[in-house]
Amino acid sequence: MKIEIVEMEDRKAKFILKDSSPAMANALRRTMLQDIPKMAIDKVEFHLGPIQDENDLDENAKEYESVTSLFDEVIAHRLGMIPVPTDYSQFTFRDKCECGGEGCPHCTIMYSLNKHGPATVMSGDLLPLGDSSLKVKDEFIPIVELTADQAVLIYATAVMGTAKQHVKWQAAFGVGYSYEPEIEIDPNWASDSDTLKLAETCPGLFEVRDGRLEVADKWKAISFGSTASALMHDDKPVVKITWKDDSFLFKFETDGSLTARQVLDKAVEILSAEALAIASQADALVGAEEHPVKPRGY
Repeated sequence: MKIEIVEMEDRKAKFILKDSSPAMANALRRTMLQDIPKMAIDKVEFHLGPIQDENDLDENAKEYESVTSLFDEVIAHRLGMIPVPTDYSQFTFRDKCECGGEGCPHCTIMYSLNKHGPATVMSGDLLPLGDSSLKVKDEFIPIVELTADQAVLIYATAVMGTAKQHVKWQAAFGVGYSYEPEIEIDPNWASDSDTLKLAETCPGLFEVRDGRLEVADKWKAISFGSTASALMHDDKPVVKITWKDDSFLFKFETDGSLTARQVLDKAVEILSAEALAIASQADALVGAEEHPVKPRGY
C-alpha cells in the first residue's frame, strides 16, 4: 500500500491510495471517520443564581439572571460540538492516564465562559484555564443569544475520545474515495466534430491537441464520466472508461481540532497496529493447531 499526496492543507487533503484494495480503502475510510482520537467538551457545569459583571467591582454592580432562551442541555450539546485543539504529545485518554481517570493536565482541559447580555455567546468566549494555546481556534461559532438581563457562567471539561462514543469526537468529515479511472478514446473518432465537443461538455477531463481529443485530467471522469461515455458512433462508445480496483482518490476535511496531516498519519498508525495485532493472533492460532494441547486424561 502506497500513499501519494495530491493536496495537503491545514483542514483538507486529497491523496491517492495505490497498490491497495477496496477492503483496505474502506478500512482506511472508516478508521478516519470513527477511530481518530481528539479532545471534546464532555461535561458542562452551569452556575445557578445571580451573576455579577466580573469587570465591575462596585458593590452595587448590576446583577444578571443565569437564564437563557435555551435549555442547559442544548447549550451543553453545542459546546460539545465545538472543535477543541488536540495535542497528542500533551494529552491521552483518561482511562490510560497516570491520574487513574480523576482528571489532570495530561488528560483534561478546563474552560470557563462568563458572558452577560445583550450579546451573542460565541465559541471564542470559551477561555482555557491555564494554557492559552488551547483556546478554541474557531471563535465565531454562535452558541446562544442573551438579552439585556441575562448571563451565563459555565465551566466545561474537555477529554479525549473517539467518534465510536459520540460524533463530537469525530475529527474527519466528508471522507470519501473514488476508483482510479482508465480512459480510452477510439482513435477512429478522435477528430470527429461531435467528439471534439467533449472538451467543452467535460471541462478539465479532455482537451483538443492537434485537432484530436486527448485526456487532460483522468480524475475528472469522476464528475463527467457518464457524459463522456454517452457519445456513441456505430453503436459503440467513443470514450471507454474503466475503473481500477487497486488505486483510489481520497478526499476529506477536518473540524480543525487536528490538521489533515495529523488525521491521515494517525489513521495509518491505527490501521498498522490493528493489522499487526491480527497477524499476531493468526500466528498464535496456527501455532496452536500445529502443537495442540491434549486434554487431561489422555
